[in-house]
Amino acid sequence: MVTYAERPWTKKYDEFVPQSLEPYPDHPLHEFLRKAARLSPEGPALVASAHLPLLGRVGNVVTFAQIDAASDALAAAMIEMGLKKGDRVVIVMPNCVQFVIAFYAILKAGGVVAATNPTYPPEKMQFQINDCDAEIVLTLSLFYKLVKDIQPRTKVKQVIVTNIKEYLPGPAKFLFTLAREKKDGHYVEALASGDVWLQDVLARYAGRKPGVDVQPDDLALFQYTGGTTGVSKAAMSTHRALVANTLQCKAWFMGADKEQAPEEVFMGAIPMFHVFGMVAVLSFAVGMGSRITLVSNARDIADVLGVIDSYKPTLFMGVPALYNAINNHPDVKSGKVSLRSIKYCLSGSAPLPPATKREFEQLSGGRLMEGFGMSEAPTATHCNPINGENRAGAIGLPFPDMDMRIVSLDDGETDLPAGEVGELVMAGPQLMTGYHGMPTETANTLREKDGKLWLYTGDIARMDEDGYFYIVDRKKDMALIGGFNVYPNNIEKILADHPAVLEVGVAAVPHPEKEGQEALKAWVVVRPGMSVTADELIKYAEKLLARYEIPTRFAFVDSLPKTTVGKTLRRELVQMEMAERESTLSGGNS
Repeated sequence: MVTYAERPWTKKYDEFVPQSLEPYPDHPLHEFLRKAARLSPEGPALVASAHLPLLGRVGNVVTFAQIDAASDALAAAMIEMGLKKGDRVVIVMPNCVQFVIAFYAILKAGGVVAATNPTYPPEKMQFQINDCDAEIVLTLSLFYKLVKDIQPRTKVKQVIVTNIKEYLPGPAKFLFTLAREKKDGHYVEALASGDVWLQDVLARYAGRKPGVDVQPDDLALFQYTGGTTGVSKAAMSTHRALVANTLQCKAWFMGADKEQAPEEVFMGAIPMFHVFGMVAVLSFAVGMGSRITLVSNARDIADVLGVIDSYKPTLFMGVPALYNAINNHPDVKSGKVSLRSIKYCLSGSAPLPPATKREFEQLSGGRLMEGFGMSEAPTATHCNPINGENRAGAIGLPFPDMDMRIVSLDDGETDLPAGEVGELVMAGPQLMTGYHGMPTETANTLREKDGKLWLYTGDIARMDEDGYFYIVDRKKDMALIGGFNVYPNNIEKILADHPAVLEVGVAAVPHPEKEGQEALKAWVVVRPGMSVTADELIKYAEKLLARYEIPTRFAFVDSLPKTTVGKTLRRELVQMEMAERESTLSGGNS
């Protein structure tokens, strides 16, 4: 019988992937940028683009040397503003050149990056700014008013502001100023006293360097997690952990020996304020000396496709909802936009429906691999091989130097044999150090055994005899139906394979007739031009699911509530159900 200690997964690695990358280098995360700027100063690092009437898509290339110099200048400026080693700095920006400059500047200054979702409501953003004790915020002008409204209730002393147009090509910058800057909310007539424009700072401190001794074990990142559960927790990660995961990603896709890959083009659509985009796109690409084609809003599928059409990305890290939207876009279906440049894709953050994988691979000719990662192990921990076998429903094999176990849900300690379902726990070089200010949560999540620190993921999973892992569901989402454990993830995968289903979310709701019991409900988004009934979906599911696993209630909706990285918010689905019931009971219209 196979054991976890044997690391059976290493036997299924692609031949160019080593079983171990030890020893990992002793340098901070921003050394990858320094190296790229030394080896290829004029090499393209970022492409910022826009689509213009008559002119089509125009782009501006920013080099590694430019990013390195600008982040040096900003780091020196923030130190003079009072930033001390270990201080947290908040970034309020989508994917843009300025985000990248800010990210590396904070690290070079010895600070800790705390990137927040710029579309958060004020209360949630205020909580994160206060939780990390930030005194400096770097924001896009679009969100300047929001930041200023929050500022009196925080410790923030300095706001640095930048306009999205600053790194657009000349014609795009001119037309943006005329047609969109005021209309879309980017225009700021005057900054409040004490606040500064980023470009003024970069000009004033040009040529300056921060001169801070940043060590591998210094903190680099506060990544807020808990978007699907409510209370945000800041997972704290060191430079060493982020360097390790960057090199693990590199080894999985490129091999350990390849130093640079300037020929590769990364699709920069997944948000960099999320750890998936921050590590698996930004740090990975910079570590390889590859360029990133930036997309500020991945929900704008037309813009995503415009970037693909113009810049021919070869590597595309994304989420199932994004791949699904691309599959079903008219320009892709008609052949107007080709996906054939794409060689490899990593899908994470949510389960990948088999139908989405099949269709995207057929359209692109590339490989779409399902993987897995966490903010607490930033970011990737598993992936299917890029050349080897991709097993249906599997998140793949653990990365080099990762240890995995499946432990009993009853005691959290007993190792379960291959094939049995329990909680996934992991150990490896990229684990967080804990949750900021939450010792109890940290102790529950990080536990020592046999000289190793194990991360308890909260995910219900199993491992097969060859070391492929499968996520069954989140512990908190498991339902009890008729005395049986039921996993919504599995039900969603089955229903999503129906030809008429575009997306589906499943959750347990309070049983409307049996007090204290749960019932399953499915919220279904139907493909355009198609139709399906609840009865048809039930009959379809009966072939593949046990009777108690089949939802008894269905709602047909236009869209599902999601996080910015495509996870379906089941708690919001349940809230929708409860609001509908309350409206019905009170005599209102649902």
